[in-house]
Amino acid sequence: MRRSIFGAILFMMASLVAFGQAATPSDPAQDHKELQQLNHDALQDKQEAQKEQNNVDKDRAELKSAVKDGDKAEAKKDSQDLRQAKRGLNQDKHDIKQDMRQSRQIRMNAQGMGPRGGRR
Repeated sequence: MRRSIFGAILFMMASLVAFGQAATPSDPAQDHKELQQLNHDALQDKQEAQKEQNNVDKDRAELKSAVKDGDKAEAKKDSQDLRQAKRGLNQDKHDIKQDMRQSRQIRMNAQGMGPRGGRR
């Protein structure tokens, strides 16, 4: 009995919070500025990701040549550089996805379709 009452109270509170968030008006000019900034950030992240990809390719080629030449110290250093470059590339990809999600959310809010509203 207590569990169902507690669940109903939590559901009502969550509904009220969601309704309050969907009903808040937003400034279209501010949304436009945020959207432009996010697009700019996404473009920079894409460029960084492309540079990282080029570095990964270069490090991979250096690693192959070091292994072929038999230089173990150089190969180990190149292997570490390659791992670090891959880690940076994955972080850049994550940043790009996050910027895209944020810009999509701003666009949806600007069109009046919040997280719970809009077309169905």
